Amino acid sequence: MPTGEVIAVSLQSLYERVAGFVPALVVAIIVLILGWIVGSGLGNLVGKVLEAIKIDSLANSLGLDRLSARTGKKLSIAGFGNWLVKWFFIIATFVAAADILGLNQVSSFLYGDVIPYFGSVIVAVAIMLIGMVAATFLEGIVRHSLRAGGLHTSDALALITKWAVLVFAFLAALSELRVA
Repeated sequence: MPTGEVIAVSLQSLYERVAGFVPALVVAIIVLILGWIVGSGLGNLVGKVLEAIKIDSLANSLGLDRLSARTGKKLSIAGFGNWLVKWFFIIATFVAAADILGLNQVSSFLYGDVIPYFGSVIVAVAIMLIGMVAATFLEGIVRHSLRAGGLHTSDALALITKWAVLVFAFLAALSELRVA
């Protein structure tokens, strides 16, 4: 084959591949945009439902507001639910877009490794959040109960209770993340 024909065949092959890839790319971009919109909308819906059932008020009564004050950041279970649902849908959309583009290894990695681990991360965060709220709540109960009983070591025992719960929650979160 003459060099000119080789170049022409190569360019024709390149053109066919690009022409076949562009529609898939456009569809993948549309899927990503729609996934982002749906994820954000469903996240906001979940956040509003959690606000409507006053889950944050319950958490604040258990000590989440004091924990928020100490961290300097407003902690909200409704906000966490919003974030959780939104990012679940966005990651699922990335899997769909990778499938559309024929990126089998990427979609296999996302579907087989990232999404299951994402669930473990969410459970670990929930364990830590519940552990922090429970630690603060139990610290207050121990402190006030021992003070009512006239014990002078109420502050020390309350701190031991708080840290025991926090360490247990931390170890449970690490176990959920499969970190040894």
